[in-house]
Amino acid sequence: MPETILVVDDDPDIARFVEVNLRSAGYEVAVASDGEQALEMAMQLRPDLVLLDVMMPRIDGFEVAQRLRRNPQTANTSIIMLTAKALSTDKVLGLTAGADDYIIKPFDPIELLARVKGTLRRAKEMRNLSPLTGLPGNIRIQEEIERMVRERRPFAVLYCDLDNFKAYNDQKGFVRGDRLIQATARIIQDSVVELAGSEGFVGHVGGDDFVAIVPPDVAEPIAKRIVERFDAQVHRFYDPEDVERGYVEVEDRKGVLQRLPLAAISVGIATTAVRTFAHYGEAVAVATEMKQFAKRQACSSYAIDRRAGT
Repeated sequence: MPETILVVDDDPDIARFVEVNLRSAGYEVAVASDGEQALEMAMQLRPDLVLLDVMMPRIDGFEVAQRLRRNPQTANTSIIMLTAKALSTDKVLGLTAGADDYIIKPFDPIELLARVKGTLRRAKEMRNLSPLTGLPGNIRIQEEIERMVRERRPFAVLYCDLDNFKAYNDQKGFVRGDRLIQATARIIQDSVVELAGSEGFVGHVGGDDFVAIVPPDVAEPIAKRIVERFDAQVHRFYDPEDVERGYVEVEDRKGVLQRLPLAAISVGIATTAVRTFAHYGEAVAVATEMKQFAKRQACSSYAIDRRAGT
């Protein structure tokens, strides 16, 4: 489905010029001639991008940008300001009003399309990031594994999952739960970067689940480092009395006090070192199976698939 762009300019010749070039590049385009009309159309169309002229009657582009950003329904819409002024103050005003980029008039079609494509690409990447950890989400994880399978490159998938996290979240609250997830993300990232460098990838599936994609030869050392670092740091997220007794006390639904272990981490590893994966789902299924195997341990641990496959 083509992306939708709303062009806002009170000069009909410029608006038409922009519209024709964007349509020829495959975008859906709508045109508004002033700020009021732009706000109404943005509410109706929910465009992916607004190309917004600064100097307009009734409401100028800065005010339109601010209103778009304040409205939750259009808060994530990308905005590029069109300005005839090359003054740095106009650029700053545009960016502080909420614009993602700006183009100085006159501009040629090549520059216009390059700015539009770049802004939309960045917006798509941001939408695919976890707001809690800043890591790529499910879409990017799947794309990365599919790319490795398609290019027949050697790789290992590490599926990392926290144990007893629900008990922690229930007792300590969402704020402390979020901090534990963020700390886990850093531990996994740091371990992958140190041992796999630029060849490593870390994604956040959601909740307390993470996926790392690394070269097979460093998969087990990375898993070992993740487990060791998690165990070394997790005590910081508990009260001293919890650490001393080695468990937390949580009431179940019937009001009965339950003793639950401190949070731990389990890592399952699927690797092309022992088998070939035909598609994304196969690699994830094996890594998930290994993660479940690791969870049988009473402490943080990892399990690697060593079964020879086809």
